[in-house]
Amino acid sequence: MNQQSLALSPPQGGPLAALLDSPPSPYACYVLAHGAGAGMDHAFLAALAGRLCAQGVAVLRFQFPFMQQGSRRPDPPAVAQAAVRTAVEEAGKRFPGLPLFAGGKSFGARMSSQAQAASPLPGVRGLVFVGFPLHPAGKPGITRAAHLDGVHVAMLFLQGTRDALADLSLVQEVVQPLRPRATLHVVDGADHAFHVLVRSGRTDAQVLDELALAAAQWMRAQM
Repeated sequence: MNQQSLALSPPQGGPLAALLDSPPSPYACYVLAHGAGAGMDHAFLAALAGRLCAQGVAVLRFQFPFMQQGSRRPDPPAVAQAAVRTAVEEAGKRFPGLPLFAGGKSFGARMSSQAQAASPLPGVRGLVFVGFPLHPAGKPGITRAAHLDGVHVAMLFLQGTRDALADLSLVQEVVQPLRPRATLHVVDGADHAFHVLVRSGRTDAQVLDELALAAAQWMRAQM
């Protein structure tokens, strides 16, 4: 696996740090946006990127402006969506002709889907959501998913059964009318961070293996 450090130039603000992990001959590239609580260097995202590379998928991670600036307050949607669009455009330049996918973890998933709904991301064939944040903790609802009707590419939802930000029954309610372009992959016993309890008999590493395999196989199916 080859890793490169990049600098992205969004329409507003200063340059954004990015990392590109690529296998020797990738068959797809996935633009992986981070969540609200941790940046692109978080161990979970780094591990997921490494596993996806092992499956033949190049992964472009990047910092949202708020994380680049050291702020705890997530960017307004328009700013975050512009960063997603810039990262996707960079991926397209790096891998011309290669199938592109976008999405990310939690906040990154939601901002990617909002960007796609507002105006299709260039070259993107599908979105992969790693824990879509359907509602705030303790406040179940589906209003955050309303924009998904405007997403006309394939979508993969990777969701844990213990996710406090995405009640599984509500996720199923959201996904059902979006089929066949939406697919739900349920990770048994995983919470929003995709941690599993010791008594589950599984490890976090095994969950990461499952996530990477499910995402890579789904991406292949879209080609």
